[in-house]
Amino acid sequence: MKRIVILISGRGSNLKAILQSTKNGTLNTEVAAVISNQKNAQGLDIAKEFGVNAISFDHKDFESRQTFDHQLIATIDELKPDLVVLAGFMRLLTDEFVEHFEGKLINIHPSLLPSFPGLKTHEQALAKGVKWHGATVHFVSKEMDEGPIIVQGVVPVLPGDTPELLADRVLEIEHQIYVQAIKWYLDDQIRLEKGIVSVIPTAPQFFAINEKS
Repeated sequence: MKRIVILISGRGSNLKAILQSTKNGTLNTEVAAVISNQKNAQGLDIAKEFGVNAISFDHKDFESRQTFDHQLIATIDELKPDLVVLAGFMRLLTDEFVEHFEGKLINIHPSLLPSFPGLKTHEQALAKGVKWHGATVHFVSKEMDEGPIIVQGVVPVLPGDTPELLADRVLEIEHQIYVQAIKWYLDDQIRLEKGIVSVIPTAPQFFAINEKS
């Protein structure tokens, strides 16, 4: 059975969806550990509830970003995962870290990349007046919120939306597309050529929530 490691910083919403999918058999994988850079992250409690090894390293205890990432690399390497999943991990990773796990490091971002990288994506979307918003699962590259796109989820922007309402709608589809992307990866269905991801056998690489959601 293939193994994954999940990195978090906060409440662990996507983490919970992934762990639930392993419990119900949607994902055939062993979660080797959940690792957080915040010792009080709520996601650590979720990991423990599911009987998963929960590890924390407070990045503030390290003298530099490099020394923190060295510790993180060493810890992950000991766990021998097939895939490293960033699920709300709010730290910029060094180039060394990204290179070390190249091709088996994925992230989810709450926008339809390449639109609205960075923070406050829902505020950005509303300010621009877009009619569709969503989330993107992608391989991690050295550039922030870039890297080959695996799958995207689309939700409508509705009249009267606030950043909070829009965030809730996006989060619903995040849970769907992240589990799907992990499943494709673990099932060896992902092909990456010239920066473009395809799924073999062919499958839609987008999901949508309709206006009533």
